[in-house]
Amino acid sequence: MSAANNNQLVIFQLNSQKYAIPVLNTQEIIKMVDVTPVPRTDKYVEGVINLRGRIVPVINLNKRLGLPITEKTRDTRIVVVEHKDAAVGMIVDKVQEVGGYSEAEVEEPESVMKDNEFISGVVKKDTALWLLLKLDKVLPNITKAS
Repeated sequence: MSAANNNQLVIFQLNSQKYAIPVLNTQEIIKMVDVTPVPRTDKYVEGVINLRGRIVPVINLNKRLGLPITEKTRDTRIVVVEHKDAAVGMIVDKVQEVGGYSEAEVEEPESVMKDNEFISGVVKKDTALWLLLKLDKVLPNITKAS
């Protein structure tokens, strides 16, 4: 059973592209809530939220990846991940599904795009493409806030 979980991904949307992170890194997915801004932080840091008594930093993933900013809708979610023993929230446009993949469906990012430090691979699933995010690169120094 644990081997199957290793190949499970949370698939979410940013603009019109689907991205994915391992289920094992995901603590929970919550509806968008008010985020308290924190001064003098990186531009992609939206602020912090109080998640059941725990202060969790939140980033705007569109900003972090250099994508166009989208309006928050009723589909907007905060994906809370565990990274370096801390919780971090990532604002995404929409959570699509939890899906599995096999190693044969993953291509190296260099075959699709050059010099993208945030992408570890591309999953080709039927007609869909999921870009696998490198959480170590996406969430570099933010995790000491919690």
